[in-house]
Amino acid sequence: EVQLVESGGGSVQAGGSLRLSCTASGFTFDDSDMGWYRQAPGNECELVSTITSDGVTYYAPSVKGRFTISQDNAKNTLYLQMNSLKPEDTAVYYCATDLLYSDYSCNAFGAWGQGTLVTVSS
Repeated sequence: EVQLVESGGGSVQAGGSLRLSCTASGFTFDDSDMGWYRQAPGNECELVSTITSDGVTYYAPSVKGRFTISQDNAKNTLYLQMNSLKPEDTAVYYCATDLLYSDYSCNAFGAWGQGTLVTVSS
């Protein structure tokens, strides 16, 4: 059974940093494409960043230059380092795997974690 458990969320002031972690089990982590998504209250799901099994990364324009996705295959853990946080980054952040569709829409992945809340105050 695929399991994804996010952690590292919290409250931070604008300009601050957080590192999210996603601990994975139940599948071959280093052979899998992974993604981070977020959903703010009242908003639709939004793609934040992805990393392929070959290590190719993608960032949404809104986070490029501020966020960094990485993974530690020895620990089966995906990370999202978030710097220069803005109030508009406030959302529940989810990690996902089991890529079904290459468009990386919010339906693109088949397995999701429970999410971790990030709150950025001004």
